[in-house]
Amino acid sequence: MSVFTQRPRLLLSAFAMNTTSHILGGQWRHPDARQHRFNDLKLWTDLARTLEDAKFDALFLADVVGLYGNHGGGWSSHVDRGLQVPSNDPLVLQSALAATTEHLGLALTSSVVQAHPFQFARQLSTLDHLSNGRVAWNIVTSVLENSFRNFGNDGLVEHDSRYDWADEYLEVCYKLWEGSWDDGALLQDKTTGRHADASKVHKINHEGARYSVEGPHLVAPSPQRTPLLFQAGSSGRGQHFAAANAEAAFLFAPNVGYARKTTTSVRALARQLGRKDEDIKFFAGLSFVVGSTDAEVKAKQADYDEYLDLDMIVAHIGGGIGVDLGGLPLDTTLGDVRTDGARGVLEALFASVPGGNPTIADVARYRAYNQQIAGTPEQIVDQLESWQDAGIDGINIINQIIPGSYQDFIDGVLPELRRRGLAQGDYRPGTLREKLFGEGPQLPARHPATAHRGSFDHVPVP
Repeated sequence: MSVFTQRPRLLLSAFAMNTTSHILGGQWRHPDARQHRFNDLKLWTDLARTLEDAKFDALFLADVVGLYGNHGGGWSSHVDRGLQVPSNDPLVLQSALAATTEHLGLALTSSVVQAHPFQFARQLSTLDHLSNGRVAWNIVTSVLENSFRNFGNDGLVEHDSRYDWADEYLEVCYKLWEGSWDDGALLQDKTTGRHADASKVHKINHEGARYSVEGPHLVAPSPQRTPLLFQAGSSGRGQHFAAANAEAAFLFAPNVGYARKTTTSVRALARQLGRKDEDIKFFAGLSFVVGSTDAEVKAKQADYDEYLDLDMIVAHIGGGIGVDLGGLPLDTTLGDVRTDGARGVLEALFASVPGGNPTIADVARYRAYNQQIAGTPEQIVDQLESWQDAGIDGINIINQIIPGSYQDFIDGVLPELRRRGLAQGDYRPGTLREKLFGEGPQLPARHPATAHRGSFDHVPVP
């Protein structure tokens, strides 16, 4: 019998999107794929219940609010092939899933470009109430020029300026979530008729470069106050943003070396800000091909490869970094590409091949295969332990097909994870933050958002 060194459990999240084709383009054509039924609520409620029965930590829904950049000189191929269009609002879907689950974390992506922070803070507080504290927000700044034009901007805002925007956006949200209502403000005393203590409710009177928000927050404090905070940027500026704000950081890492470098860097920055290493959980985006034998694994890989649309994957990555890679020979190198798009993605691409100058073919392989672990359950978990050693706390599981990719993982890999003590057998009680960190339901005092607690003076109403 094998003896395993005691390790922390591996956090498990399902990475999906309310669209037909998310990451691995073309797989919706597979005969067992159901993601083309993305408008059908039952597809998602069934998946959420399956994940909760398996004791997954979260269902993480990605999002975009615009078309990807041109591929082959235009955007029509994105529509023709379904590259994240049509795409539905994850906040609405997670609201429905809150009613059909009890413990599963409900993570959703929302960009600072798409909603005013006063309205967005109100929506997430409401959802956190209705889900008993299970909401997580993946904070993104958007990399698509069309997204910015859809919300009245002239074009893509410069990379670092987008993070300046996000800094103020978060400041407004933090003031509303953490500072507008004191603990104990909501009384609801039927005997006296006093509903709340006005001396404990505050206008925030925020005046900034982009936003003017008087307040107060219209929602009383939810179980978590501030939802659990995800962040997915891995550029230099993005790492600083994550070090200051993120409780969970999502990486598209091409290998364990890149993951180790990133996790080490962000945690070092977090320590400089007075936070602890364990304050940030890192999730690696990985897909899996699971089989009981090597022959079965190879057969499954061949089956998936038959439906994989590599050109669509190239369009997805090129559109995200703001470079039209359509129509170019596959051996074309990216060279010294400079972009205001997803710089962290571009850096990961360069790190994915020896010599650091990938071809377009390398780009396709990076997304399709560099982030794929194929093997028997024992082989897969061996590799996952190496990701843990690189500072990764959890995995955000990329699907080939829904629901099959998750069912294969649950049936094949999860028993081996449990055998090694790497997966939970039941949920901790409490909010999502309590489930992941084992501490209180709200942000710890060392998080910068908590500086706004008790920071507003009460101004009596005449």
